[in-house]
Amino acid sequence: MTLTTDRRRHDREILALAVPAFGALVAEPLFLMADSAIVGHLGTAQLAGVGVASAALTTATGVFVFLAYATTAAVARRIGAGDRRAAVQQGIDGIWLALALSVGVVALTLLLAPRLADALGASPTAAPYAVTYLRISALGIPAILMVMASTGVLRGLQDTRTPLYVAVAGFAANLGLNAALVYGAGLGVAGSAWGTVAAQTGMAAVYVFVVVRGARRERASLRPDPAGIRASARAGGPLMVRTLSLRAILMIATAVAAGLGDDQIAAHQIAMTVFLFIAFALDAIAIAGQAIIGRYLGAGDVPGTRAATRRMIEWGIGSGVLLGLLVVLARPLYVPLFTPDPAVQQQLNTVLLLLALCQPVSGLVYVLDGVLMGAGDGPFLAWAMLATLAVFAPAALAVPASGTGLAGLWWAMNLFMLVRGGFLAWRARGGRWLVTGAVRS
Repeated sequence: MTLTTDRRRHDREILALAVPAFGALVAEPLFLMADSAIVGHLGTAQLAGVGVASAALTTATGVFVFLAYATTAAVARRIGAGDRRAAVQQGIDGIWLALALSVGVVALTLLLAPRLADALGASPTAAPYAVTYLRISALGIPAILMVMASTGVLRGLQDTRTPLYVAVAGFAANLGLNAALVYGAGLGVAGSAWGTVAAQTGMAAVYVFVVVRGARRERASLRPDPAGIRASARAGGPLMVRTLSLRAILMIATAVAAGLGDDQIAAHQIAMTVFLFIAFALDAIAIAGQAIIGRYLGAGDVPGTRAATRRMIEWGIGSGVLLGLLVVLARPLYVPLFTPDPAVQQQLNTVLLLLALCQPVSGLVYVLDGVLMGAGDGPFLAWAMLATLAVFAPAALAVPASGTGLAGLWWAMNLFMLVRGGFLAWRARGGRWLVTGAVRS
């Protein structure tokens, strides 16, 4: 096989998985955007309450994203080893783990809803709406976690199209139900929460149907397997540490920006919106990496793993360069859409240049993160992110005293990506992550 043919084969694999994955990733935050758009017409207090509740829910469920990542890697390995039945069984164990975890999360959310609203700064007028939305939406947490695990199953089976279709259908259902319940039924904030819970439950039901159908086809057991569930939890534990460390970095950045002034925090939040949207695009390549690398290692193909990794790195860096240029060149078009305030625009224009500067590094980071997740190298990813947090925190916390303002904070954000990229590139150059076989021992 020639080098050109090999590259084209990898390109087809990456695009086939990454493009639908990007669509699904973009569709997910539309749930909250739809809620905000509909609730916003009820009043400022209602919108503030839903905003606080959404932040709490996103945090409560976001730490369990390992249900998707760890399941993808484990299922893809077994697919590469040619054991589809075991792959589906591994996925079912992940779904049972999601259900088990959701019990505790729902109970805590229902119990602590008023305290969570208060901790996140809800005003006396917004707090009742936040508590109402939070308590109703908590009933959708099992569905959210099941969707995460089921998405991991399908990605591991090299299927990112089904999650895209489900995400788009779920968004459409959410939009329609919210409009009907908030305005048609006159349920207000409660109607928005019930509409979202119904849409999330419908998505989970579709995923369960797809997975159960696959299990029956492969004659895999649907009963919970304690050993398999424990294995899924062990694989996910380090990734949870990684996710918590990443969230701590983002929270520190927001706290520092808030202390710099109103213009600075406004510009920072807009810049973070751009940062997170770009992350969706680059994360789509990472998701393809998880599925492809897991499959290659499961098949025992180390040269193929290396070749696919090199090609994905090229895709990641190239995409980062293009996205960075787009951020800079399109500023006159999108900055006024976010804010008409000249002072905020001035802060934002400086920050966006710094954000764009680091996008090639971000492309490398996201790809290698996905590659190492696909290899099941969770413990290293956990330690690397903790070390990155240890570097970032003092740099960010020193910004107010240094007098460098918001630009100084975003230099610290770029330092965060550089340090993270350094750890990942060092690991990828070595061979300790290249563990082959159906199960990473």
